Parts: sequence; structure tokens; C-alpha cells
Amino acid sequence: MPKVDEAELGDDFSYILRIADTDIDGLKPITYGLASVRGIGIRTSMMVCQISGIDGNRLGGHLTIEEQDKLRKVIDEYATSVPWWMVNRQRDLETNEDAHIISNEVTMTRDDDVSRLAEIKTYRGIRHRSGHKVRGQRLRSNGRKGSALGVERKK
Repeated sequence: MPKVDEAELGDDFSYILRIADTDIDGLKPITYGLASVRGIGIRTSMMVCQISGIDGNRLGGHLTIEEQDKLRKVIDEYATSVPWWMVNRQRDLETNEDAHIISNEVTMTRDDDVSRLAEIKTYRGIRHRSGHKVRGQRLRSNGRKGSALGVERKK
């Protein structure tokens, strides 16, 4: 990222934006700044900028308060304004609706899903709880930790 002169930024430049319980770097373009929020990637942040009518290449610190509020509103209503295949929580088990979860909801939802799998004693849930690989990866030589490392010597 090129070095930015502080005189060019202006007096109303904000170095940190607070959106979705996350601090966003004001020196980055808003598309890449929004991607630092959990649950929002580059493609999602591009769609958020497009829906809100904000140029994604502008630095985040140059956004006005109204534009920041517009971004927050679009992020909150994102699941209703995009196709179902663009959300990150399709057909939720509890509500059976499409949703786009962000910020702390991502970790809470993942923990709930893992605990549900472990509670009903599925293979995946048991593997999660015991700390092993879940998706069928090799265990003999990879993913080992603790005292199981290394090759045993012949005596």
C-alpha cells in the first residue's frame, strides 16, 4: 500500500471506523476495510458498497457519518437484498431462513453448531470434541501435536 501523506488526508479524516463491532482501518479502501469484519469477505464488501452506492475504492477515512450509517444499514439488511446463494447461513436449522451472520455471531453460531453435533453424538461432533481432524484428513503423519511428534528410533 502506498505511503499516504497526512497533509493530503484533510482535517475530517478518521483513521479508525467502527462498523459491526469491529475497528476498520481508515487508510484502506472501504472494500478491503470491510473485509476485516468477521463474516464479510471481499465479494460481500463489494456488494455492500454497490448496494449502498459508495465507491469501494475510496479510503474508509473519507466517508461521512451519513455514508457510514448507510453502510451499517446495508450490512444489517444484506440477507434480504441479495440472492440466497450470496449469504453465509442458508436455511438455518432453527429459523429455516437465509441469514448473513457477522461479527461475534459467527463464532457463537459455530460453537452452537459444534455443540449440537456433539450432543447428538455424530461422528463429526465426537471428532470436534476430541480435537481430531473432522473431514477425513490423514492423521498418521500430519496434524500431530504434543508428545506424539517425531519418529521412534530402533533400539
